[in-house]
Amino acid sequence: MKSPKLSPYVLGAVLALAAPVALRAAGELNLFGWSEYVPQTVIDGFTKQTGIKVNFETYSSNEEMISKLVAGGGRYDLVQPSDYAAEAMIRQKLLAPLDTAKLTHLKNLMPEFVRRPHDPEGRFTVPYMSGTVGIVVNTEKVKTPVKGYRDVFQPRFKDRIVVLNDSREIVTWALYSLGLPINAIDAGSLANARPLVASWVKLVKVFDSDSPKTPLLNGDVDLGIVWSGEAAILWNQNKKFQYVIPAEGAHQYIDVLAIPAGAKNKAEAHQFINFILRPEVSKLVSAAFPYTNPNAAARKLLTAAELANPASYPAGGKLETFRDIGKVAADIDRLVTDLKSAQ
Repeated sequence: MKSPKLSPYVLGAVLALAAPVALRAAGELNLFGWSEYVPQTVIDGFTKQTGIKVNFETYSSNEEMISKLVAGGGRYDLVQPSDYAAEAMIRQKLLAPLDTAKLTHLKNLMPEFVRRPHDPEGRFTVPYMSGTVGIVVNTEKVKTPVKGYRDVFQPRFKDRIVVLNDSREIVTWALYSLGLPINAIDAGSLANARPLVASWVKLVKVFDSDSPKTPLLNGDVDLGIVWSGEAAILWNQNKKFQYVIPAEGAHQYIDVLAIPAGAKNKAEAHQFINFILRPEVSKLVSAAFPYTNPNAAARKLLTAAELANPASYPAGGKLETFRDIGKVAADIDRLVTDLKSAQ
C-alpha cells in the first residue's frame, strides 16, 4: 500500500528520525511482520539512527507466520503476532523473554493494553497496534441499515461483499450470530455454525486479508467485514464508507512485537521495539496505518481528526479478544476451506 501523503508535521518527524547520530551501531535485524503495517519511513529512520540494516519480510496470517518461524529456525529476529497467536507461541516456547531494562519507553503504553491474558506478566510481548474487525458500508450503494453480520450476508448482496480471508474470523461471525461463545469452541458449536458459514461464503465476491479496502475503493463491492485500520483509511478517503461494530459482538485484537526464541540478533530487536515505543515514531505508524494506538504519549500527538476517525477509535460495542484454542483452530480451517471449495 502507498502511504497517505505526509503532513508537514509528519515530514518533520521523519526528518528528525533520519538525522544521523554520532555513534552508530553495527548490526542487522530480520523483521517478519504483517503486510501493510510497518511504514517504510519508520524502518528507514531506525536504520539512519542506529546503522542497523532491517530486512523486512511480510505475512498475511498468524498461521503463516508461525509456520515459517518454526521452519526457519533462527531466520527471524522480531515478529508481530496477534495476541492469541502470541499466547500459543509462549506456550510452545517459541518466544524469548524480553529484557525490559532495555525498553525504556514502555512507560508510554496505556495500562489497558499491557499484561493481558495472552501475556499476563508482560514478559514476552509489547503492544504494537490494536484494532477491531467490523463492517464497512458504502452508504451511497447500500441504503438500508446494516447493524450486524446477518445484515451483510443477504442474497441481494451476492458478489458485492469482501471479507477477510481468515477462517477463524468467518466462523466467529457465525458463532456471534448464533449467540455462541467465540473462545470455547467445540465440535458441537462448529456443527451449529457450519450451515450459516456455508450460506455466507456463497455470497462473498472477494476474500482478502491483505488489502480488503481495495475492492471497496474500486467499487467492485459495496460491503465488507475488514480490519479497522483498513476501514479507517476508507473513511479518510471518503466519508461514504461507514464503519459499524456488529451488534452481536466483534473481535478486538492486539498485535504485539515479540522476539523469537531462536533469534540471532536479540539486541537489535530490543532496539527496534524501544524505537517503536517512542511517541514520535508511534505517531508515524498511526499516520500511515490508522489502527488504534496503544501508546498514550503518541496519542497526544495525533490530530483531532485522527482521534475522531470512527474506525480507529470506535465508540462502544461488545468487544472480545481471541484466546488460543489449540487444535480446534485446525478444525475451523478445514471447515471453512471445505465450504469455500464446494462453492
